[in-house]
Amino acid sequence: MRFIAASFPSVWALELLLVLRRERRPWSQAELVAALRASELVVSRALDALVAAGLASLDKEGAVYLPVNEEVDTCIGRTEELYRARPNAVRRAIIAANTGSATAFADAFKLRRGRDD
Repeated sequence: MRFIAASFPSVWALELLLVLRRERRPWSQAELVAALRASELVVSRALDALVAAGLASLDKEGAVYLPVNEEVDTCIGRTEELYRARPNAVRRAIIAANTGSATAFADAFKLRRGRDD
């Protein structure tokens, strides 16, 4: 679950990676939008996150599944198995990890009462 929470900024990113992993070929953005029934923005952000995490690659031919090493590929395989068996637990792990970051960011902007500025 720690790998899942650290690797996927959204459930969309996980879903996108699993599409790339199942059919290992270059996918155009339009194909991914259609396969996921998502918006171009959602697909673009998910792809950017996966490339940054070393899980996928993007070039002129399209996006492909490309984990940085065999160990990461094994973790992705386990993630896929867990997602099939316990999808809600995986979704909760992703959402909880990202909700904490968003909450911390939002809290940084809260005004504190009683501060002398």
